[in-house]
Amino acid sequence: MEDFFNIAVPIVTIFVALPWLFLHYMTKWKQAPKITHEDEQLLDELHLLARRLEDRLNTVERIVAADNPDFKPSLSQPEWRPEGRLGRTDYSLDRRN
Repeated sequence: MEDFFNIAVPIVTIFVALPWLFLHYMTKWKQAPKITHEDEQLLDELHLLARRLEDRLNTVERIVAADNPDFKPSLSQPEWRPEGRLGRTDYSLDRRN
């Protein structure tokens, strides 16, 4: 009887349990909500708005820094610069010196 379990358990695991587990999560993955075209457009608009606001802030900081040599910019994070690629705006990281 022990030999039967030593052979049956791996066979059942390989041919029943693993495919069932794979197909179960494949079904869950396909049922997951997907981003709609409208959501993608909204995200693109929000991203462009954030870029414009950041550009305005950088402009204001440059103007203030030109008037006041003791001024330190509030943004200590890296500055993002657009680079065109494949017809879409792509942003790459440009570290401030």
